[in-house]
Amino acid sequence: MTSPHRPAGGASAAGPAPPVIDAAGLHRWYGEGDARVEILRGVDLLVGRGEHVAIMGASGSGKSTLLSILGCLDRPDQGSYRLDGVDVLTLEDDPVSDLRLRRIGFVFQAFHLVPQLTVVENVEMPLFYAGIGGAERHERVAASLDRVGMGHRLDHRPSQLSGGEQQRVAIARALVLDPPLVLADEPTGNLDTENGAAVLALLDTIHAEGRTIVMVTHDPTIARRAGRTIHVRDGHVVEETREAA
Repeated sequence: MTSPHRPAGGASAAGPAPPVIDAAGLHRWYGEGDARVEILRGVDLLVGRGEHVAIMGASGSGKSTLLSILGCLDRPDQGSYRLDGVDVLTLEDDPVSDLRLRRIGFVFQAFHLVPQLTVVENVEMPLFYAGIGGAERHERVAASLDRVGMGHRLDHRPSQLSGGEQQRVAIARALVLDPPLVLADEPTGNLDTENGAAVLALLDTIHAEGRTIVMVTHDPTIARRAGRTIHVRDGHVVEETREAA
């Protein structure tokens, strides 16, 4: 019987390319002895290439811990995790950092732009860490900023931008290395309705181009934009809903 949070067949789960996310039996706990708190309790999750998946759950449900593990920012205490076909848990810290840099783009609620740097310099950062320089770096930065409609604000600093503009720059930074996976953590949480709608429309466009997106949100209206919603409660995946095609 197919697990409710693994796609039932189809190209996304069974095609020649590996799924972007293949996690099984994930456990994560903090503390020891009587003080030990189990945050994840045997989570399985399979996300096929090109899917758009939303993760929902109340505060303390384990969804943020799950996203941290999927983003290679944390490691489970038990279980397995393959990212784009790579067995993450067999790697040392430096290879994991390189894997995270090249295969995941992050979009956070708080933008996480460096205030002292210009728009161009913020978007360039992943390229510097990846060792890409010269003309190719400039070409990639310009293309990524044009893609999100920020090609006219290159020399501005984050404090000179609106919240919506800052999030667009953050998305440009997330895409500049062309990663197969985008992880978005409450990407509209700090935005007003108009700017939030614009950012969601941009993420929809990115997904339509073939990018895999996994988004944490507390808003069921936003979750319905995804093709599949995973519900997390008390460290378990308890339900999956799918949007009609």
